Amino acid sequence: MPDPTDTDGLTVGQVSARLGVTVRALHHWDEIGLARPSLRTAAGYRLYTAGDLERLHRIVVYREIGLGLDRIRAVLDDSTADVPGALRAQRAQVAERIERLQRLSTGLDRMIEAHERGLLLSAEQQAAIFGPEWNPDWPAQARRRYGDTTQWRQYAERSAARSPEEWQAVAEEMADLERALAKAMDAGVAPGSPEADQLVERHREVFASYFPLTRQMQVCLGRMFEDDPGFAAHYDGIRPGLATWFRHIVDASARTHGIDPDTATWE
Repeated sequence: MPDPTDTDGLTVGQVSARLGVTVRALHHWDEIGLARPSLRTAAGYRLYTAGDLERLHRIVVYREIGLGLDRIRAVLDDSTADVPGALRAQRAQVAERIERLQRLSTGLDRMIEAHERGLLLSAEQQAAIFGPEWNPDWPAQARRRYGDTTQWRQYAERSAARSPEEWQAVAEEMADLERALAKAMDAGVAPGSPEADQLVERHREVFASYFPLTRQMQVCLGRMFEDDPGFAAHYDGIRPGLATWFRHIVDASARTHGIDPDTATWE
């Protein structure tokens, strides 16, 4: 019986340990005729020779670079196979895979940074997009205040995927909405009117650029716009009384949808 410690008598388990290939894979390759052990013991146990091991090494290498088993068989057994051509094709696929992984890595880096910073814009870009009154410390303040909320995570995901140009479009859309709100208030549009309700719906749609906003959340946001000194100064700077008028139209719209503004909660 061959010595199982000799290279001409390695057991399946020994080959598995030496090559880092599972016993199951070796059995499968044996069954499909890709790499059959050349020796058998009297008891019928498989034993691999040095030549078998050399073939297995090549299979492992080709499998590692992504060749399928049928392609590997052709490379090993077909004397007419274009081995360099097959390897070049595989190299091209590997290069594409590397490029995809690099893009994924870049995306993950942006996602991590967005969760930690909020806006992935420089202070100069923020001022250019959001105006001179914008405070570049606001995203960090929001992170400290809301960083453990679902809404911050949703905001970070949008931020990670958004370019400066896309943020510019968001800022312009919000500015257009604020001008429309001021114009409607000047025109005496009443809370609960169709025009006011349309503006409330438009606000929810525009605000979804940051994170999805339910009607109850919108009620809470309207209260904050009126009560928070910073938000109130912003809206009342557009038009005196705009923060309060906005809260009124949001509350009226909420009531038409069966929501009591006095009991609305952030969801």
